[in-house]
Amino acid sequence: MTRQRLRRHRDSSWRRLLLLGVAIAASLWLILSQLQPLKAQSVTIRSDEAIGVKPGNPEYRLKTADLSSASVSLPMPQIHPLPTPLAQWQDVTDAGDYFSEIKLTPVDYLVWSQFPVKIFVDQPKDPNESSASNQRFQKWVDAVLQAVGEWNTYLPLQVVTQREGADILILRDRPPVQASLDRETGKFNIPRARSAQTRYEFYLRQTDKAAQAILSQRLTIQLSPHQTDHYTLATARHELGHALGIWGHSPLETDIMYFSQVRYSPQISVRDINTLKRIYQQPTRVGWPLAAQTRGEE
Repeated sequence: MTRQRLRRHRDSSWRRLLLLGVAIAASLWLILSQLQPLKAQSVTIRSDEAIGVKPGNPEYRLKTADLSSASVSLPMPQIHPLPTPLAQWQDVTDAGDYFSEIKLTPVDYLVWSQFPVKIFVDQPKDPNESSASNQRFQKWVDAVLQAVGEWNTYLPLQVVTQREGADILILRDRPPVQASLDRETGKFNIPRARSAQTRYEFYLRQTDKAAQAILSQRLTIQLSPHQTDHYTLATARHELGHALGIWGHSPLETDIMYFSQVRYSPQISVRDINTLKRIYQQPTRVGWPLAAQTRGEE
């Protein structure tokens, strides 16, 4: 009898543990499903060609600390010539800017120097299909292309049909929710779900014009497919602002680079362009050949 009671007790304990696990999983799913969208950015710094790995292979990533090591002799910061639209831009209203809010990347300002900047926009597999899901996809594409057209007024942009060789990828994909561990409390911090995310990576590009490889950037924008057309357009405008160099946020709701989504989304403002122009007037390491290593360097 004692063995039977022990067996029943053990089976009962396992059932309770199983039910507890199911309850915890269901609670987490409920919490995550109620999270509000929030735009954010993440950073990836990668060098492919520096060690002979084929471009685009993510197996080797150059950490931030490695950028100051002797293995990569970074270019000296220099100022690129202003692209024509920004060189001609004049603010007659004296609206000011939010340049003080711009954050430096590990290689200074995120400036494009080769134009037009090539942008790939996700497309339906079968554009001629008339299903409801395909129509929603096409409306998403139309909103993104409108945002690209608006920014094209201020920087030369070109929409391309192939991912390979594109400078900016805009993907119809909801960014993942990434939990982080707080080492002080030992608890996981679960961020709010995001409607969009822009991340950058750096790589070395070989050209015929330079003996040394060019320090270059590539950006990926993930835009949620679950927004209304109005918010997709506003979010695409905002994330393209990041991808084109505005790596920061405005404190004013009247700027497209305001740090949060608002009910009545503004157009690209004078302050947005004033800020963009000031960024492109700053020295940066991006877009310049790597410095030649001197004798004695490892």
